[in-house]
Amino acid sequence: MQQLNDISLVAQVIVFHNNRAFDELVKKYQSPVRRFFLHQTLGDKELSDDLAQETFIKAYVNLTSFKNLSNFSTWLYRIAYNVFYDYIRNRKNMEGLETKQVDGSYHTEQENVGTKVDIYESLKHLKEEERICITLFYMEDLAIDKISTITGMPSGTIKSHLSRGKEKLSNYLKQNGYGENR
Repeated sequence: MQQLNDISLVAQVIVFHNNRAFDELVKKYQSPVRRFFLHQTLGDKELSDDLAQETFIKAYVNLTSFKNLSNFSTWLYRIAYNVFYDYIRNRKNMEGLETKQVDGSYHTEQENVGTKVDIYESLKHLKEEERICITLFYMEDLAIDKISTITGMPSGTIKSHLSRGKEKLSNYLKQNGYGENR
């Protein structure tokens, strides 16, 4: 039913140029997309908002390329994934210039800082691919086949990243007192 509603909204945008239908899609997926970026940027809210905005702009501009071969949410996460990797690529190309780097040493002011910093600090110890797989699987509750569609990685590779990432997170959290009763 959810997919049917998404397809209906996409059709309204494409056929009738109904921008309110796209607004509904943005409202529906804005929080998950921002949350995805928040985990990838290790808590940088401003950067996450910018990347999410870029994702929705690209989705709107390319909406006619949505072929309904997967869920709309999977298609949207694929765009978000590409936006993030474009950002990483551009950041690496500009590393010599003065840029704001997402390396875990940069923290924004946040509410509930203790818990969030622990999560972002632990995610910092993962490779980018592991962090993306962990985020999509455990935090966004996506199935491995959808993660494969989003990232273009084979299912076995995703399972390996999940296993290694989970082990690294477990070790980090145990070393920092999270294995004990608090």
